[in-house]
Amino acid sequence: MIDFKLIGCILMVVGTSIGAGMLALPIATAELGFIGSLILLFTCWAVMLSGALLLLEVNLWLPQRSHLVSMAKATIGPIGQLIAWLAYLLLLYSLLCAYIAGGSDLLRHLLQTFGMSISPWTAAISFTLLFGWIVYIGVQMVDYVNRGLMLFKFITYFGLIAFLTPFLNPALLAGGALKNITLGTAITVTITSFGFGSIIPSLRIYYAGDVRKLKQTIVIGSLIPLIIYAIWDAIIMGVIPLQGTHGLVAVLNSSDAVSQLVKTLSGVAMSGTVTLFTKVFTSICVLTSFLCVALSLVDFVADGFQLEKQGKANLFIHAIAFLPPLIIVMGFPGIFIDALQYAGIYCAILLLVLPALMAWRGRYYKGVAGRFLVPGGRFLLLLVGMAGLFVIFRGLAG
Repeated sequence: MIDFKLIGCILMVVGTSIGAGMLALPIATAELGFIGSLILLFTCWAVMLSGALLLLEVNLWLPQRSHLVSMAKATIGPIGQLIAWLAYLLLLYSLLCAYIAGGSDLLRHLLQTFGMSISPWTAAISFTLLFGWIVYIGVQMVDYVNRGLMLFKFITYFGLIAFLTPFLNPALLAGGALKNITLGTAITVTITSFGFGSIIPSLRIYYAGDVRKLKQTIVIGSLIPLIIYAIWDAIIMGVIPLQGTHGLVAVLNSSDAVSQLVKTLSGVAMSGTVTLFTKVFTSICVLTSFLCVALSLVDFVADGFQLEKQGKANLFIHAIAFLPPLIIVMGFPGIFIDALQYAGIYCAILLLVLPALMAWRGRYYKGVAGRFLVPGGRFLLLLVGMAGLFVIFRGLAG
């Protein structure tokens, strides 16, 4: 019997990971070459998977609706609670601001094709109300909508792969240098690409604490982006040269890297279909990421204020989640660009350093023994924590 709930939750993990930033992945890791990007992808996947499983372990120690704030306070104390609040809000507000800005821009241009012209303000408000309403209804509605969007995402993804594969030049995959594997941008962008850990508390609520299903969701849901990213890197790096006027390094250093990548791909294939598929794929990536990130933020706010998502309290929770990024997009459309570059740092704090500290405190200071224990003992906790600190250092150093 097909478990549609399991499939839906796996797709939520995939949707949280694979966002509009996927197009930036081969650009940010271009100087590593394909082999270097593969090594970095696998390493970041393994580290982030470990951090996610540690988050699950700690979350299962606490009542079902506990989010990162409650988890950090219960294990580390007030300092941990403050760090969780700040890092989580910085990360999710930054991402949500980017998705509202990108989504509203796509909505405005879509309406223009039908002869309808609206202002950026109207587009931002309309996009937020339309898709924020889906989040307001609840996790089940997000699950159902996300399933449909993910279907179209996979169709456009494989369509792009099919259209671009004939133009792949294996010789181009030998470019780059492994010595560049410690590049700050490459590391932080790749880490952010596996930032699905934030949705784990929401998934636990949906599964009512079914540990086996939760582990399956996390492992399978993280493997799918790893495979998709590897294929995507191979195609992009095998189609676009590293150097040159329209090479990946030039795209990386441009002020509009994503649109430049779309233009370059269209130029290589000389096909309007490739352009169409790329735009549709990017649009769906924005929507799936918006829904999953918004769901995580709403549950986080509810946990932080200790409120039930019912009645007026529910309106307040969603207002706190959506109004700040909406106002920022309306007033200062470019203010979060720099903040997005630090998303990997926020991910490292939230999804690597904090889980390792929380698990360490819970296991070895408080003597907590839960239903699920991540293997590896102190060595794994040190490894995950040190990996997080390294990402933070490299991200700040650039």
